[in-house]
Amino acid sequence: MTLTNEEYVDSLYGADADLERTKAGIAANGMPEISVADGYGRLLTMLVSLTKARNIVEIGALGGYSGICLARGLPEGGKLISLELLQNYADVAKTHMEAAGLGDKVEYRIGDAKQSLAELQAEGLKFDFFFIDADKEGYPVYLDYAIALAEPGAIIVGDNILLRGRTTDPAKAGPSVRAVRSFNEIIASDARLQSTVLPGYDGLAIAIVK
Repeated sequence: MTLTNEEYVDSLYGADADLERTKAGIAANGMPEISVADGYGRLLTMLVSLTKARNIVEIGALGGYSGICLARGLPEGGKLISLELLQNYADVAKTHMEAAGLGDKVEYRIGDAKQSLAELQAEGLKFDFFFIDADKEGYPVYLDYAIALAEPGAIIVGDNILLRGRTTDPAKAGPSVRAVRSFNEIIASDARLQSTVLPGYDGLAIAIVK
């Protein structure tokens, strides 16, 4: 059987105990199994390390998979603020982060992410890395907040920007599709950003705030 490009790449890497535990926990708790792809999880860790990011905002905690990937790249004293709508999801994520030895690096804020982002802005906080992986209709608003909260040179990463083919299908025009298309167009054209979009897995947008 011929492997897809993604399957081949993933086959090169051994099992990761912390991330496998997290996947199992997500499934056991009946949560949607929609964590960031393994390859992009590795990329998140690398990007945080390469950019020496110290203050990260994650929009959408789910079960903690992406949180582990992000926190692994943080230096001593670095902090991840994870925004999650549902308390029970954040509780599961926290359990997995603690099992991975990263519980001290994360703070969870519960509620609508737009309100949480507005609160971060009101507190005068700035960040050097953002990971967006939450409700797709909110992507353009989350991007606006990320730019407003960004230190110069900050990284913004958005996951699932191809929506399993719906983004590129002219016949699809639901609210989520329209929002993600808008997000992608802003990422590609906004003069404040330098960016690229990776088409592997379900698509990943990466931008640097100038």
